Amino acid sequence: MVISVQPWLEIGGDERAAQILSGRIRGIEPRTRWVAADGDVERAEGLGIESGVRRFDPAVEGEMVAVPLVPVSRIRLSNAKAEDGGGADGEQDDDLVALRAESEAFYHRSVMPEEVMAALKPGPGRWFFDGTVGGGGHTEDILRSGGNVIGCDQDTDAIAYASERLKGYGDRVRLVHANFSDLDRILSDAGHPQVDGILLDLGISSFQIDAPGRGFSFMRPGPLDMRMNPEGAETAADLVNYAEPAELARIFREYGEEPAAQRIVQAVLHARENSLITTTAELAAIVESVIPRTSGRHPATRIFQALRIAVNDELRRLTEALEKSAGCLNSGGVLAVISFHSLEDRIVKRFMREHSEKTIDRPEWPNPKPNPNRYFELLRRKPLEPEEDEVSDNPRARSAKLRVAVRI
Repeated sequence: MVISVQPWLEIGGDERAAQILSGRIRGIEPRTRWVAADGDVERAEGLGIESGVRRFDPAVEGEMVAVPLVPVSRIRLSNAKAEDGGGADGEQDDDLVALRAESEAFYHRSVMPEEVMAALKPGPGRWFFDGTVGGGGHTEDILRSGGNVIGCDQDTDAIAYASERLKGYGDRVRLVHANFSDLDRILSDAGHPQVDGILLDLGISSFQIDAPGRGFSFMRPGPLDMRMNPEGAETAADLVNYAEPAELARIFREYGEEPAAQRIVQAVLHARENSLITTTAELAAIVESVIPRTSGRHPATRIFQALRIAVNDELRRLTEALEKSAGCLNSGGVLAVISFHSLEDRIVKRFMREHSEKTIDRPEWPNPKPNPNRYFELLRRKPLEPEEDEVSDNPRARSAKLRVAVRI
């Protein structure tokens, strides 16, 4: 196995060397921005890479040598098995998986890009709001089509990465660290209180899922965090360890739609009597002790979804953004929302239906009445879903649903 920093930099030629290095990396602070290169200081500095960090020489166990410091965005696991997180026997090497996920740049593959562009119809002179910039994929598609973008993301890593990626577009793109529920203030501050399109991609990014330090996934050991905004106050560990049993049960039942919510809460209470639950692996094991794994889906899936929604107050934030959307769109402007689970989609579907129906009716009324809150027109009632080719190429797109409404 080879850990490489671009094709021209390597820090190990065999699996043992990689294990030596990864073993030492475990002691580094979670957000330390460094990786080791191959000692070619002149060549590295010529590419804007600082020098001076020290590492274990993979050829001489225990030997320290000076090597260049390489930006975190340039590290990759180049071996195909490493990319899949697999060792020689096909099992995961947790250290190497953690090394890759903690070290890679922010990345995220945009879902349904062609469908989104067809809905928004970006072009020169038109302004759009991207409420979930992520890796900047949808934003860049809009910019390439001649449109202008005001974007936000509550993840500081996403804003930093997208700002660098999109800097070539100059003042045609403006990015801020914020939650999309504040879209009215964001647009007003940017000098464009009304725009021609609003895009909300509600999915969690691939980077957030794959980075164990963010604590979103039970597939990789990490702190029980789950904050979309790293500067947020409450973590998933805070909820799991200190929330009242009734509140935990409500979260698991309402946000995770988990039938065994009460039994899982009892298992959590029993576990936290002995010690705090601080890692994703600990919580996943507790859930699995209640619901044994019987299929490909991990029994902790719903619980992790529920905690993520609660920690980030996702459903309330979505509702607020939708309620503000009509006032932030020009006539003919488009509201496009991509959801990934039934709770989100239900809110979006209900909102678009209630604000697009021409009439409303009540059992006590003799006749239907005009809908005073009709702001949108639906071009189609059913959502768009990814094509089979996209799902095959990007399995994380499989549950995506795109709903579109046009401001009247």
